[in-house]
Amino acid sequence: MQLVLKLKESIDPYEDKLKYMKKFKTITLLVLIPLFIGFTNIENKNQKETIHPIPPKIGDIAPEISLPSIDGTTIYTLSELRGKMVLVNFWASLVAPCRFENPNLVKVYQNYNDKSFQSGNGFTIFSVSMDTDINNWKNGITKDKLIWPYHVSDLQGYDSKVASDYGVKAIPYNFLIDGSGKIIAVNLRGAELSKALDSQLK
Repeated sequence: MQLVLKLKESIDPYEDKLKYMKKFKTITLLVLIPLFIGFTNIENKNQKETIHPIPPKIGDIAPEISLPSIDGTTIYTLSELRGKMVLVNFWASLVAPCRFENPNLVKVYQNYNDKSFQSGNGFTIFSVSMDTDINNWKNGITKDKLIWPYHVSDLQGYDSKVASDYGVKAIPYNFLIDGSGKIIAVNLRGAELSKALDSQLK
């Protein structure tokens, strides 16, 4: 009888310990599960907030652009140029390939700005600067003699919403848009731009 009592006394603390551990696990789970769900929701929310729009492709209507001019007195809006062939050109004054391409753009503008096209009359360039310094931007326009009127920028560089809307990750980069606002070619260089415009002439 004494042996049985001693065994019971030795087992009872062990059972109490097991019960305590089970209660502790249950309480821990009740606390951690809501926290985990909360962190997951925050992470998912952050992921949704950082999703970028899908870049436009050939056949799409070009996303709207509405940005200030270089003197800050005018807001130029891309859709106001409907009825013309437009090259939306992303560039920056401190990026050498952009500066190398500018003489070609000047030549193309001079050759085609008054031509008649299948989907509109005239051609112009809508230059979106990725500069962050207004003086660099101004100097680039002046030195390269970029004579068209449509020069715009928010001076936010690659943080610009417009750059995000168009999926621009490297420059120079451009989109050729017809008179209806539809993208008909992307990232044309040198003679490619002239050939694309020739194909659209009446």
